[in-house]
Amino acid sequence: QVQLVESGGGLVQAGGSLRLSCAASGRTFSENAMAWFRQVPGKEREFVAAITWNGRDTHYADSVKGRFTISKDNAENTVYLQMNSLKPEDTAVYYCAVRQDRFYSVRPQNYDDWGQGTQVTVSS
Repeated sequence: QVQLVESGGGLVQAGGSLRLSCAASGRTFSENAMAWFRQVPGKEREFVAAITWNGRDTHYADSVKGRFTISKDNAENTVYLQMNSLKPEDTAVYYCAVRQDRFYSVRPQNYDDWGQGTQVTVSS
C-alpha cells in the first residue's frame, strides 16, 4: 500500500524558512513525478511546485518562484520543499502527491496518491 507522510511544517515568522519532507513507502517512486500543493479552508487545492521523475526539471507557481525549491532523492524515496522568505499568504496545509507518470502536471486531479498534509503557519 502506497503511503506518503509529510513532515516539517510549523509556525514561523515572516521572512523565515521551513523545509518540508515527504517520505514515500510501499514501493519505489524513482520513476514518478511528484509535486507539492497547498490548501486553505474554503479554497481549492493550489499547485505549488513539481518535479520530474529524475529531478532534472522543476516547475513552480508564480507566487513561490524564487523562494521555494523542490528536490527529489530517489535513493531515499523522499521529496523536499525548501521554503525561504516565507510570507503570511503562504499559510496553508501543504500536501505532497505522486503521479503515475514520469512528467509533472499542475492539476491535482492528475495525481494518484496524496499525503495527509502538514500545516504551515507564517505570522506577520
